Amino acid sequence: MDTGLAPRLGWWQQTWRLLSAAAVGVAFWLSTGVLMRGQGAETGSWFLTGDPLVALGCLTALLWRRRFPLAVAMTVVIASTASTLATGAALLALGSISTRRRPVEIGVVGLAFVTASQFSGRFYPIPIQSPPGLLWFQLAFPALIAGIAVAAGMAVGARRVEVRSLRDRAESAEREQAARAAQARALERNRIAREMHDVLAHRISLVAMQAGVLDHRGDLTAEENRVLVRGIADGSHQALEELRDVLGVLRADPGHPEPPQPSLDRIPALVDDARASGLDVTFTGTVTGTPPDVVGRTCYRIVQEGLTNAAKHAPGAHVRITLAGTAGGELDVGVRNSPATTRDARPPASGFGLLGLSERVDLAGGKLDHHPTPDNGYVLTARLPWPNPTDEKRP
Repeated sequence: MDTGLAPRLGWWQQTWRLLSAAAVGVAFWLSTGVLMRGQGAETGSWFLTGDPLVALGCLTALLWRRRFPLAVAMTVVIASTASTLATGAALLALGSISTRRRPVEIGVVGLAFVTASQFSGRFYPIPIQSPPGLLWFQLAFPALIAGIAVAAGMAVGARRVEVRSLRDRAESAEREQAARAAQARALERNRIAREMHDVLAHRISLVAMQAGVLDHRGDLTAEENRVLVRGIADGSHQALEELRDVLGVLRADPGHPEPPQPSLDRIPALVDDARASGLDVTFTGTVTGTPPDVVGRTCYRIVQEGLTNAAKHAPGAHVRITLAGTAGGELDVGVRNSPATTRDARPPASGFGLLGLSERVDLAGGKLDHHPTPDNGYVLTARLPWPNPTDEKRP
């Protein structure tokens, strides 16, 4: 049942409806005049002036039928008692209120229309002999006309509700699509930010650490200086290469293959690289088997972030990395560093490394923990689920 207000009509929609109602009224008015002339009855001044004036007032009142539907419909139907020319306006009012599909309102206005038609017949008496049973015809004919108007109005109302429902669905679908697109853009921005941080922060931190040593250590030999300068050059070159790989993925076509992602087997190379840059790193691994790609990649990023933070915030500290786990259990990752031993200038912190790492661990279904130690060091640990491959293959 439609309980809302009908949409506003444009001037052309309003005009053709009123002209149609006027045309129907003119047909009834001319038919009445012809019958009166044929039976020798005088039309009189009311038929020629009063009747059209009442019809004009009814048509004018129909302009407000959507703001005051019941009041306008009852007024027009009752006024049509004194005006045959207003019959079309009464039918339009009945059809208009039927679009609201409210049975009580439709019943009241329809009954008023049928009743008004009976008084209208007596308002213009036509001297014809009434055969037996004519009363039911006098009631059935206006009731049939009213039923047609009601049926048309309810069909229009049902169509209006359907169109409104389809419009609401379309708008809702557009809003949902816009929300999904915004969410996808946000997720993609976060993914790019994580990749940029993971790829560059580690490399730039090692370069900054080597540059700091070169700047603050005046007792280095020429060979040590050359090693540090070579490490800075190599680290900068590798950072550019890694940045180029990331940008290449962003600009590549969908069919372009992505560069291989780091995994658990590349952690020893990561540790060797950190040692070559001057970090004091101890690595202990007791991992049995090869974990899934997501778990291995997340483990690599955890170790990478731990080494990056140690190089940035604890220069000269000893870093201890531990890996342990097996299929069907969990993969435990730990990166612990002792307090800083030097006071070199520290590079600016981004503040997003641990946040991005936490998102990665959550996506992998693991748990991340990081906190300072009592000796002013820092520990970063994670527990990642490692499902058994045989269990994954079972139906």
